[in-house]
Amino acid sequence: MKRTAQDILNFVEDNDVKFAKLTFCDIFGNQKNVSLFASELPRAFAEGVSFDGSSIAGFMNVEESDLVLWPDPDTATVLPWRPTEGRVIRMYCDITLPNGKPFEGNCRGYLQSVVKRARAMGLVCNVGCECEFYLFETDEHGSPTRIPLDMGGYFDIPPLDKGENIRREICFAIEEMGLHPEHSHHESGHGQNEVCFRYTTALKSADNLNTFKSTVKAIAARNGLFASFMPKPLANQPGSGLHVNVSLLRDGRNLFDGDFTPDSEAGHFVAGILAHARELTAFCNPVPNSYARLGANEAPLYVSWSRQNRSQLVRLPSAHGEFCRVELRGPDPAGNPYLVIGLILAAGLDGIERSLPLPEAVNRNLFHPSAAAGLDSLPRTLREAITVAGQSEFISRELPVALMNKYFEYQTQLCHDAEGAPDTESWERAHSFLII
Repeated sequence: MKRTAQDILNFVEDNDVKFAKLTFCDIFGNQKNVSLFASELPRAFAEGVSFDGSSIAGFMNVEESDLVLWPDPDTATVLPWRPTEGRVIRMYCDITLPNGKPFEGNCRGYLQSVVKRARAMGLVCNVGCECEFYLFETDEHGSPTRIPLDMGGYFDIPPLDKGENIRREICFAIEEMGLHPEHSHHESGHGQNEVCFRYTTALKSADNLNTFKSTVKAIAARNGLFASFMPKPLANQPGSGLHVNVSLLRDGRNLFDGDFTPDSEAGHFVAGILAHARELTAFCNPVPNSYARLGANEAPLYVSWSRQNRSQLVRLPSAHGEFCRVELRGPDPAGNPYLVIGLILAAGLDGIERSLPLPEAVNRNLFHPSAAAGLDSLPRTLREAITVAGQSEFISRELPVALMNKYFEYQTQLCHDAEGAPDTESWERAHSFLII
């Protein structure tokens, strides 16, 4: 049962809550928030909270800058790393114009619209995200370095793995916040980690991903470390991916359970993702550094699918029952979760609506270049990805014109600045490493 505004007001009164952080994303996925004193919450629920949209990248022009935040009471959670006296809760928000009309830059609202579209087709979409990250040491001033926490590798144990206690804290924290941690481990890169949490509905999964990222950064900072979700923070180490897993249910039955035929709804859904994969790349891999990851260290580069094969862009992991799913392995953690998940689902639904044929599975190791002959590749640079997405009828049909134009304008400027930077590493530190 969804919690109401009154439920949250009662909780605030009974649990010594003094502050509420109202949180949202800009169109590029950067989290923003405003802290309210708890006594202001009744008015926030009733009237919303106005803010200056012109100060948020990609939102509004200064001439018409007012926007309104509407906290979603069902997303309220206590921040466990904050003091227990005078507690702090956090809620995710939707955004409207002052007249109550939807704001086109409200990407959370876009994902909700895709979920509604799926529901109208009789489908329920569940989503799970696997998000990798790096832990780095900080210097004597507390500033992040590029020195990884450890020299461990995939599934290593202490003393090679020095992140075990940090992952433990992260698991406890996200569990308190309503996520369901399943397992954690050291990843392949030095200082690289992964914590996996249970799938859920599409909107909640996007909210959970934001919760996870902010929690990881907070727990790392509390331990004198810096957590980075930059796609490729170390040139000689594997990049960090965001693997997006989707299951489809019709009348309670998972359509990916067991073998499916190319002309089934599950087959058409996968075909839709493959058909639009190149167009999705500007959103799934949204910064110049994203393209240093693709095609290296188990990050896919070619548009293909298979069962279990980890060199493919899309694969069907070995699973049973409710855990049967399709996995998209191309995205990275730099993207806006609401746009990434929304567009992936929209691509799959388009495949179903148009009965797109599923290509044959590619059962080859595509990390050997010769094995990829005849396959389309994902864009090799952000510039190419912007061009592909900008020419896409699918993207122009899915996203509001204003959002799309601002998004591509920002990305084009990113490319220009990165290409003109005298020191690429310093530019990436300022514009990716310290932010993502």
